[in-house]
Amino acid sequence: MTKFADLGLRAPILRAVEEGGYQTMTPIQSKAIPKVLEGHDLIAVAQTGTGKTAAFSLPLIQLLLAGEGKRRPKTTRALILAPTRELAVQIEENVRRYSKYLHYKINLVYGGASSKPQIKAMAPGVDILIATPGRLLDLMGQGHIKLGDVEFLILDEADRMLDMGFIRDIRRIVAELPPKRQTLFFSATMPKSVEGLANSILTNPDRVEVAPAATTAEKVDQHILYVPKNMKRKLLAYVLKDENIKRVLIFTRTKHGANRVAKNLDQLGVTSSAIHGNKSQSARQKALNSFKNGEIRALVATDVAARGIDVDGVTHVINYDLPNEPESYVHRIGRTARAGATGISLSFCDHEERAYLKDIQKLIRQTIPVMEDHPFHLEGVQPPEKGGNDDSDDDRPSRRNNRPNNRSKPKHKPSNNPAKSRRPKNSSGQAQDNPAGGARKKKKNKKHYRPSRG
Repeated sequence: MTKFADLGLRAPILRAVEEGGYQTMTPIQSKAIPKVLEGHDLIAVAQTGTGKTAAFSLPLIQLLLAGEGKRRPKTTRALILAPTRELAVQIEENVRRYSKYLHYKINLVYGGASSKPQIKAMAPGVDILIATPGRLLDLMGQGHIKLGDVEFLILDEADRMLDMGFIRDIRRIVAELPPKRQTLFFSATMPKSVEGLANSILTNPDRVEVAPAATTAEKVDQHILYVPKNMKRKLLAYVLKDENIKRVLIFTRTKHGANRVAKNLDQLGVTSSAIHGNKSQSARQKALNSFKNGEIRALVATDVAARGIDVDGVTHVINYDLPNEPESYVHRIGRTARAGATGISLSFCDHEERAYLKDIQKLIRQTIPVMEDHPFHLEGVQPPEKGGNDDSDDDRPSRRNNRPNNRSKPKHKPSNNPAKSRRPKNSSGQAQDNPAGGARKKKKNKKHYRPSRG
């Protein structure tokens, strides 16, 4: 089966899918949807941008029709867990789009926003609840959400949830669910820790995998650009002179780094915005919408905030900082070349990041070609001491670059000025023991007198 019409979905669902411009299924959809419709627990492994959201939301919407209107106060029939607010919002948008001709109650629960409307929406009960683990546990603890009626549990981006430390939260949530349920487990990668979690919460699951673990999108043209750490800002300015880079996603390793890069882009006249965990939900959503609508050219993001960035037409991904987790590289470049399009990734690599590059190439089982056609390549392949200096305050050169080379210099430079000498010299140039001509007296340590208490 390759067409959505071949799945036997109800007419209202097919109508919504067709209105979205979709007719042919992606590989993960054609493999996963039939198994979900058959009622099996499922482990699905597929890289970012392959249509995983539709792979679980379409069969879920179909299966919920069997008990339409079966809702109790403060409960949900289906629970979808996502690691980040952005991904939760994206899933909610897709679920609403596919079910718009049905009468489902859908609620979105996440942190960084007021809980009052979320609590109000849960009061009569819902059919589908999309949630991040932290806020869900908070509202469960306050008695506003009960999970005893859950028929379907879906974990999306399970590997990222474990990376973010949600393993205990997930286990606490699963402990409140009824044992009889259908569980779907979607992940971009499947390390042993993720597989262990899957085996503990699924029952005799089927498994589908549309690409070898941790492989990168075939249509992404990848390049490495060697550059000194303190020249990255100038290299970014040079790269963005290319007008073919119309919509670019730039990744940094830290939140502060994202802010610095966004500030630098503004100074260059490049419309941009930063998105990371310290931003409020409204600010993050505003930046994401501006990027989707083409109002800004560049979006600067950290790995955690980038989960859920589902934007078509991203022409380039720039790794301003290489990730220290090689799996994150796969997720990053998967933000381009989506929906069958092609894309380009440019990764800046300084000397301190070469170990990260080695791990990335080992994981993806390929050597990323080096782009030499830029002004800082020769400095980038030299040792750090020869890499040149940058007058930028925003970048943070490594200590090794800033350390003065004192190997050939004496510790104390002799001075001919008697005023600066510790031992003044006489008229013949020899040092005197005492300017007054006498022997220099040693200072005695004076002891403080303490009266006896006797």
